[in-house]
Amino acid sequence: MFVSDNTSDAVKSYFLERLAVVFSEREILTFYKESLKKRLKLSDTDLILQKDIRLSESDLLFFRSVVKRLLNHEPFQYIIGETFFYDLTIRCDERALIPRPETEELVNWVLNTLNSKNHQVIVDMCTGTGCIALALKSKLSNSKVFATDFSLEALALAKKNAMLLNLGVDFIEENALVYDSDNFEINSLDVIVSNPPYIPMKDKSQMEKNVLDFEPHMALFVSDENPLIFYRAITEKANSLLKPSGYLFFEIHENYGVQTKELVESLGFDEVELKLDLQGKKRMLRAKKK
Repeated sequence: MFVSDNTSDAVKSYFLERLAVVFSEREILTFYKESLKKRLKLSDTDLILQKDIRLSESDLLFFRSVVKRLLNHEPFQYIIGETFFYDLTIRCDERALIPRPETEELVNWVLNTLNSKNHQVIVDMCTGTGCIALALKSKLSNSKVFATDFSLEALALAKKNAMLLNLGVDFIEENALVYDSDNFEINSLDVIVSNPPYIPMKDKSQMEKNVLDFEPHMALFVSDENPLIFYRAITEKANSLLKPSGYLFFEIHENYGVQTKELVESLGFDEVELKLDLQGKKRMLRAKKK
């Protein structure tokens, strides 16, 4: 047996010993705790009350698999199949990007801007797991929320998340780079929000293996020659689809903040504002239709 006995303490020691070469102790303990909770369906309170849990052979094999996959640089969120985003449990796998904390900040900015105004018509373009649309719907229950994506695989995952969370979001297959007049009426939307692909191909060499080897490249990368291609296309759509004084929100590349702002302004939007994330990077943009 790869552990000294079949207890949770032995598994914890196994995690710490095997993963120390790659991760910090804090990260390892988080992996251990969340794996235990997921496998045994335990709450944080259960973990406090049950100090040393006896595990079955299949449980032990599961934990060994988790360690092996972590050492292979697979994202932990894919290993356990979920992550937490804006108080929601979001299923995630290789069909879509893993929701990030900075995207929660974007959602928060949308909600603060709307200031609890319900009955909005909102579209999340390039939805991926559906995390933005679902988070907004969870807080604006009387609003009509749509989510679009070009990837049928990502849409299937997003629909699964909506079903599991019992949140009524409408999903539409749509290429963000192509205007489709059949999906939404002119001047019918209050908000368009998007976290589109924005990483230039030249940045690939700087990416971590857990991102580069596992997350979908079509949701990450754009050409070096036209890194703002999605921002232009979505802003042009927004010019047509948003109501007067409707809002456009983007998550953006930290190195292209000024260029993205200038692009959105050149396409006729007012009150274009860049916002820093908690790390002090220009990662969000808000604009208002004239």
